[in-house]
This record gives sequence, structure tokens and C-alpha cells, in this order.
Amino acid sequence: MPSAFQFQCHFVLIFLAASKGETRYLEVRDAGEDEPFLLLSEDLKRELSAGQIYRRSLRCIDMLSIEGQFTFTADQPQLHCATFFIGEPEELITIDYDFVNIDCQGGDFLKVFDGWILKGEKFPSSLDHPLPTSQRYVDFCESGNIQRSIRSSQNVAMIFFRIHQPGNGFTVTVKKNTNLFPCNVISQTPSGRFTMVISHQHRNCSFSIIYPVVIKISDLILGHLNGLFLKKPSAGCAGVGDFVELLGGTGLDPSKMFPLADLCHSFHGSAQMKIGCDNTVLRMVSSGKHINRVTFEYHQLDLQETENRKENSIEEFCFPSI
Repeated sequence: MPSAFQFQCHFVLIFLAASKGETRYLEVRDAGEDEPFLLLSEDLKRELSAGQIYRRSLRCIDMLSIEGQFTFTADQPQLHCATFFIGEPEELITIDYDFVNIDCQGGDFLKVFDGWILKGEKFPSSLDHPLPTSQRYVDFCESGNIQRSIRSSQNVAMIFFRIHQPGNGFTVTVKKNTNLFPCNVISQTPSGRFTMVISHQHRNCSFSIIYPVVIKISDLILGHLNGLFLKKPSAGCAGVGDFVELLGGTGLDPSKMFPLADLCHSFHGSAQMKIGCDNTVLRMVSSGKHINRVTFEYHQLDLQETENRKENSIEEFCFPSI
């Protein structure tokens, strides 16, 4: 049986509810049979001609992967609502307020969060995000006209809101911008290929795949400086400033996940691992002194692969219930 996290996140359709006014955390609610939001297909994207703006109404719980203009109008008091935005790995998301009619004094709120939150767990984690947590929230009731355009730091962002009065609501325009050096990413799909590069920057980057997967690392360059490789450490990654780690767990925050493997030696070739966790993260830690690069591909573990656990697999933590 799939775990609760797999059910909530399968095909990136996460069933969420927004926080109450006193808290900045989201709580997962039980999902009904009818999924309240769907990632929009490539067919729809192709149908939209150049210059044509896609428009539709927002549901209380929604997810969007396409540019356009989106309006929410309350037909009754809506106290726990959220919209999640996701782009391609190399995209950033800009949210523009076109129209806002809410009663801030009456307890309404409309907030943008730079990333995603699921049951108090953040992506990117506080360790990996360039901004402190307090600066990742933009509250319309506090900023008003001062900040009507917000850009994410990665390919995911969200808004969460509470509206008491029927008829009140807001309109936002969502745009995508190119990110030349993607860092923190949530994959839209259960399979793909990606190259992560950190060039002379002291930062950590995580690539999150919310499926059990087979992950194959085909190229890893660590400590690359001016065409020369630094001497490899004698053993392990202890004390090494540049390395890649594989993490697994049942939540969203990489800093709260279980470390499965560390890679601190450059290599060309292929290293494959089956990871049966609900969420798999490849995380690169960079000291900022060098150019680090990792190329990997992944695909979702099928039932047969999950049942036939073989060597070079992580099973004692990631298959606890099988």
C-alpha cells in the first residue's frame, strides 16, 4: 500500500490546506476521489497561440504549471486555501497582483511563500535557501502596494489565503522566467535527466523527486578548478567541503531526511542506486571554491523493482513497510 506521503504527492498532485491565521504552516487534509487540481498538459500549452493569455478561476486548493491570469472569488467563507505553482527545473516563477479585494482588518490574509510548505516542512529547506525564513513570506496585508510582484528563487512557489466575505477575492498573473543556473528543484515528473552546476558559489542545492526511484549518476566533478582536479580525499567525505549526498524520507524538507549515501570523489561512468523512499533528494554541498557538476537521470521504481530488492539498493530505511 502506498504511504500517506506518496498518496499526497503522487504525480505532484498534493492535497493541501492553508494555515490558520496564527500559524505559517500548512496541514494536509484527506483527499477525496476527485483530484482538485491537475498539472496542465503540454497539449494545452501548444494550443495557446503567441500573445494569448490563459485565464481561469482558482479553486480553494489548486496547482498550476502554466502561465496565465487566475482569479479567486469566494462564494462562501474560505478559511484554508492554497495554490501551488511549479515550473520546469530551469524556470523561476513571478506572481503579480492584478487586483486584490480582501478584508485585512477582518482577518483575511493573502501570502506568497518562496517555495513550498507541507505540514511544517519547507522546500527548499532553511539550510539551502538564500533567504532567511522570515523573508520568504510576503504578506499582502503588510506590504500592500509596496510589493505587488514577487519572484521565486526556484521552480516552485505558493500562495495561501483566507477570505471571509463572499464576493471578495483577488486576481494574479503568473509568469515564468529563465533561470540560467537552477539550484533547488522539485521534479514535475517521475523520470528525467538533469545536470546541476555550482560555480564558485558557497551554497547547497537540492533536487527533489517525490517518488521511489532508480537514480543513475553518470558524471560527477568535484573540486574542479582551472582545469585541474584536487587530490582526492583518502576515505569518506568527512571534512570535505564539496560533495553530493543522496537523501530519502517521507517528508518534504531535505534537512529532515535520512542520509543514504555520500559521494566525494569525481568520476566519469555510471553509479546506479534504487531508492524506495517516498521522496528522494540529490543534494550538492559546495564550499564556493570550485566548480562542481553532477549529471544524473532517474525513473520511478515499478512494483517489480520494488519487490525484487537487490544489491546497490537502500532498503533498511526506505522500505520499512514492505
